[in-house]
Amino acid sequence: MEPFVTLHSTGVVLPLENVDTDQIIPARFLKTTDRLGLGTNLFADWRYDAAGAAKPEFVLNRPEAKTAQLLVAGKNFGCGSSREHAPWALLGYGFRAVVSSEFADIFRNNALGNGLLPIALPEPAVDRISALIAREPAARFTIDLVAQSFALPGGERFDFHVDPFARHCMLEGVDQLGYLANKEPEIAAFERTRAGVS
Repeated sequence: MEPFVTLHSTGVVLPLENVDTDQIIPARFLKTTDRLGLGTNLFADWRYDAAGAAKPEFVLNRPEAKTAQLLVAGKNFGCGSSREHAPWALLGYGFRAVVSSEFADIFRNNALGNGLLPIALPEPAVDRISALIAREPAARFTIDLVAQSFALPGGERFDFHVDPFARHCMLEGVDQLGYLANKEPEIAAFERTRAGVS
């Protein structure tokens, strides 16, 4: 997992509420346990027509979306069934962070466990960010996970909170299993001290 410390990026807005995981990555693409290629199918039913051609009006098919690592979404993003493929697809496209006023709990946990940062901000802040992107598509935002702050180009900042353990793992670039593997010497030392205890 790639560490997440600071991100400087443009953003794209998906102004829809209640976007569920089947819309993020449709079920027909879930036959794989490999992350590779899932970004191509992110929001597939919205991005492509029946013949597989890109719909020019969809936000991810616009030129300014190609390098954006920040997605700004409506509330209750990631609702629906539990699937790690949803954050895998977002990461595969190139997103490192998603801003919304509300995330589904399972999606938020899956995102954090896979290196995608879900940033929950008050709805007026999300609206302000969205409006700024609409006016200035090239506007760059700064996300500082150490400080847990989201900064607009002019310097205005919004604080956000991330679970401390998930934050530590993201900063270090490890998942839960990687965290435990890094503790193996300490675990082994503890087990040696316990060996003589009945």
